[in-house]
Formats: sequence, C-alpha cells, structure tokens
Amino acid sequence: MSINQIVTPLDSAVLETKEQYTVYFKIVSHAFESLMKSITENDICNALEVSFIKQYCELLSYSLESFRVKYLYDEEEKMKIDLTESGFPNYLEFRYLINDLELKKEHISRLPDPKDLKAEFLETLLKDKQAVSRRKLEQAASIVYYNSVERNYIFRKFVQGKIITIKNNPDAPYLVSWSFYDVSYNRPFICFMYFDLHKTDLQEYTQKIYEVLENVADRNMNLDNLAYAIDKRLPRVLPKKFRKIDMGPLHNVFAKDELTITHVILEGIVNKVLDLSSYALSITIDDLLSTGKITEGSFFNKQHLQIWESHKSKKYVLCPHRLIQLLYDRVPDEINKLAQEPIEIPALKL
Repeated sequence: MSINQIVTPLDSAVLETKEQYTVYFKIVSHAFESLMKSITENDICNALEVSFIKQYCELLSYSLESFRVKYLYDEEEKMKIDLTESGFPNYLEFRYLINDLELKKEHISRLPDPKDLKAEFLETLLKDKQAVSRRKLEQAASIVYYNSVERNYIFRKFVQGKIITIKNNPDAPYLVSWSFYDVSYNRPFICFMYFDLHKTDLQEYTQKIYEVLENVADRNMNLDNLAYAIDKRLPRVLPKKFRKIDMGPLHNVFAKDELTITHVILEGIVNKVLDLSSYALSITIDDLLSTGKITEGSFFNKQHLQIWESHKSKKYVLCPHRLIQLLYDRVPDEINKLAQEPIEIPALKL
C-alpha cells in the first residue's frame, strides 16, 4: 500500500497498518523537532526552560518509538490515538508499555532464541526462497522490543525534573520542572516553578519538594489552585513564578477531535489541497506571578503564602506555510485568538 492510500475513517482512531505507524511517528517526531526550534527563535521560553522541554520531548519520542516496535507486526493489538482533543496516544498505551517491561523476563522466556530465529530466517529466505511468516516476524519484533526498550526512558504519568540553581536571580534562585501526561486530556504538560527557600537548606528540603509535586501536581488544573496547593504544603518554599505549557493538541490526519484546526486539515487532505503529512501543533502557556505575600496562622505557627497575579493564557500554533494560508482563508477568527501569528515550520516530506 502506498502512503497516499492510507485510510483513516473518522469513526476509528486505531493505527491499523505499518504505513500508518510510519506516517504517524514521522509527524510526531517532526512536531517535537520543530517545537524546540520555534520556541527558541520566537523567545517563547528561556534557555533553561528549553533545555528541560527538550529532555521531556526526548522521553516522549523514545516512548513513541517503543510503541512502533511493539505494534510493528502485532495482528491482535493496535495502537490507539486518543479520541479527545489530543492527537497523541491514549495514556493507557504508556501504562501498558510499563506493564510489559515489568514482566520483561517472563515475556522473553516465551520467545525463541534469537540465534535460532535468525538461522530460520536465513534458511527460509535463501534456501527455500520463501517469505518469512507473519508469526516469525512478530516474534522477531517482540525480541527487539523486550531487549531494547529501557523502562527508565519511558514517559510516565509523572516525570520529575531536578532542581537547579539560577545564578544572578536573588528573588527566585531555584527552578524545578516536572511533566505529566494528563489522563483526562491525554496529552503532555510541562510545568516550571521558580522559587526561594525560607530558613532551610535545599538539600534538606529537596525530597519533600519532590514528594509534594508528585502528589498534587500530576494533573492539569488551574494555576491558582496549583500554586495554593504547593504553597500550603511546602511552608519553607517561597514560590515566585509558575509556568505551565500545554503540549497539544496535535492536529493531524489521525486526530479524531472536533477542533476547528483539525477539521481544516482533514478537509484540506480530502480535497487534495494539503499533503497527507500536513499537521499543526497547538501549545498554550499559562503564567502566574507572585506580587507579595500574606501571613497565616498564630504567632508560633506562622506561614507565608503568596499573593498571585495571573496572566492571560497565550496560545500558539505551529504549522507549515500552506496550512497557514488555509487557516487565514478558512478560519481567520481562530488566528485572532492566538498570542501571535501562526509560527511557520518546515513542511514534512514523507
């Protein structure tokens, strides 16, 4: 089947063929690469934030490549793209991946020895002049999958970044980042907290910070609520700024949502105005800044809580030039909602 013959019916969100997998993973990989370049060139994030975003995107890319190997020759199970406003794999796919690796030894014990399988491949291809059976190809893919995928590199529901010290920034000398895959939205989010410490040492309080973040900041929520929850549970942390980046939706031929940009892309592909590989990545950035503090509690049990000033959400869209033209032509009102004009990225060539 040629790439241009790929069919993705609107009532299905399952990648059925190897060609569909190939196209999907190329789209996601290209989107992450373009994102890193665009947020740097357009000063959307600072250098420290970009370095962390790159690491989280690498974990996501590694996980997606693991999916590709896992489902390459699997006749029974197929990877599912989320039906909500996502364009990314359903969170359960990541959960299944981790479960597989926890039972890695058990799965490998059921597979043939790689040397025996390789010898059988050579005999079938060179001696018998026949194609290798689908079952043997599936076994080979499983061997590669279980022996090459590292559990530590898989993007999990919550991924903790290390706390770093920022030079020449006395108001907020520390920065911590974390990322999570929200199970309701089925897409990744990346968060940053700039902060100072009150009467404590960073080494003594680091583990406490990590524990609180994993317990209260592992899902998408209003930044005001997030800031209050962290501020309340970490009395020795003085947060100064929060930033949350919503990494999606990813609008593409495999997305099944009702979003305007997604439908412009689907209609453009159907009408042969856009290539099958056309996509757009929407990202939304929310910022929350401290403007002062208030004191709660008694004289012997005081706690300083921050007063927050929220900023309007900034939404950006990254897409190729041809799609930008189509968006201006078809849905100009959507463009007016953006923080700036659509950011042009190179078109993906399949």
